Amino acid sequence: MITILRTNPDNIDFIQLIALLDKDIQIRDGEEHIFYAQFNKTDSIKHVVVAYDGNIAVGCGAFKVYQGETAEIKRMFVNPENRGKNIASKILGALEFWAKELSFTSCILETGRRYPEAIALYKKNGYSVTTNYGQYEGIDDSVCFSKSLS
Repeated sequence: MITILRTNPDNIDFIQLIALLDKDIQIRDGEEHIFYAQFNKTDSIKHVVVAYDGNIAVGCGAFKVYQGETAEIKRMFVNPENRGKNIASKILGALEFWAKELSFTSCILETGRRYPEAIALYKKNGYSVTTNYGQYEGIDDSVCFSKSLS
């Protein structure tokens, strides 16, 4: 059974999962990794969830304040051996629920064109492709999404 823990970026399981995520991103993004890595720091993140299968951490996600009542989803990851079990959707749903509890009215996020499984996940969960925002404006490899929480 999958359980979701609300925590913060100091959680050791979150830190270990993020290390795995960063290795995957570095391979997929290649030369563009340095550009994207600057936007994936956890110093401005306060809201983290970690998914557990029993006592084993299998996935994570986070959100931070983007602007006003908009939260930005960050650092979504599920271990490859645990994919295909709806864990990422559970993580995303938990993040949205938490954000809504904190009076956020929408979520935005960015992923890359090299991540078709992430694009499919967000579309499946009601996110719509939107104009690239903020630091992703004009970046062809970025795909940005938004979703109303109301």
